[in-house]
This record gives sequence, C-alpha cells and structure tokens, in this order.
Amino acid sequence: MEHRFLRHGEYSRPNQPPKMLFLASLAAFVTTCAFLSLRNGPNLGRDSLLMACGCVFGLRTAFMLLYLLPRQLGWLEAIGDSLVVWLVLYLLLVFWGDKNTPLGPLDAFAVILFIAGSALTTGSELARKRWKKREENLGHLYTGGAFRFAQHINYFGEVVSFSGFAMLTRNWWAVSVPIFMLVSFVFVHIPALDRHLREHYSSEFVEYQRTTKKLVPFVY
Repeated sequence: MEHRFLRHGEYSRPNQPPKMLFLASLAAFVTTCAFLSLRNGPNLGRDSLLMACGCVFGLRTAFMLLYLLPRQLGWLEAIGDSLVVWLVLYLLLVFWGDKNTPLGPLDAFAVILFIAGSALTTGSELARKRWKKREENLGHLYTGGAFRFAQHINYFGEVVSFSGFAMLTRNWWAVSVPIFMLVSFVFVHIPALDRHLREHYSSEFVEYQRTTKKLVPFVY
C-alpha cells in the first residue's frame, strides 16, 4: 500500500494526469478560499498577507511538481494530498484567520518565517536539481548546499514555512498544521524516502545518515 501511495523511484513526465489533477485542485482551492475570505468582510492587511502566503505556496508547489519533482504522483497520493491541502488552506485562510487583531511585530516575524522556509525548501530542491543534471553526478547522492545540514532539509523548510503561515492567523489552533506536517514527515514520508535512498545509493546514503542530522539541523 505504501509503495502505491508514495512512488519514490518511479519517474514520470511533468504533465502526468495525477499531477494536473492536483494542480487544478490547488488553484481551485486558493480561489475558493479567497472568495470566502473576502465575502465575510476582509481585514485587508491580514487577509492580504494570508492570501499572499496561499498564492506563494500554490506557485512554488506548481514549480515543484512541473520542474523539480521527477517522480511519479499516483492517483491515490494526488487525491489524498488534494484533500489535505484543501483542509489546510481552508483552515488557515478562512476559518482560523483573525480579522480583529491589527498587524504587529509578531506578524512581521511570521512573514519572515514563511519566506525563509519557502526559500529553504525551493532553493535546496533547485540546487539539487541543477547538481543532478551534471553528467558526472549521475547515480550519486546529493549532499551539498543546505542538505549538508540535514538529510531532509526541504521538509524542514516546509515546517518552518507553515509555522509562519499558521502564526499569521493569530489563532492558537493553527499550530496544529505545522505539528501535523512534522509528524507526517517523521513517521510517513521520511521512512519511505529513506528506504528508497538506501536501496538506490547504498553505502553513500548509509554514510550520509551517519554524519548528518535527519530533519532539524544540529538537533535531529
């Protein structure tokens, strides 16, 4: 079941139908959330920042699926991820958004977290993509750039990004989103990806595991 859900090692073209389904769903979700948020009487400052975060997430997700992510996306994963993204975006952009609290220094910090996490995730993936395209690196494990600090630094960037996104809502319940992401990375995505990397890169990955933190730089 796990192999069918997370298809590491199976590659596909960028316009693979499940990827197109997920991206179409993502665009529809962001548009719907924007409509619902504005319809209920917008706080232009906070609503605008939250919608900007949602749009940035959508754009970099599209960039990842169409260019950075060569692996296949199965129908089950595409549908499951679509439902999760819909729930998360609805909660952060519509249900939990605090329209009464004015913007302040905490919101500036939240935006910095969101930008830093987004840049870390996308930048690390882009650097790996460029490294992989060099002929002399074919068949080798990328351990440079930000991946020197953690084996799954791209996942860590997502947690940081959504921590800022959640903080911007000014609702304590929103902290459940980055916590859920962290738990899913630790117990689902990372174990599945580690098995694939161990099979594909053998001793290179074993040595990388021995010398590098798994997810959080200098901590875990």
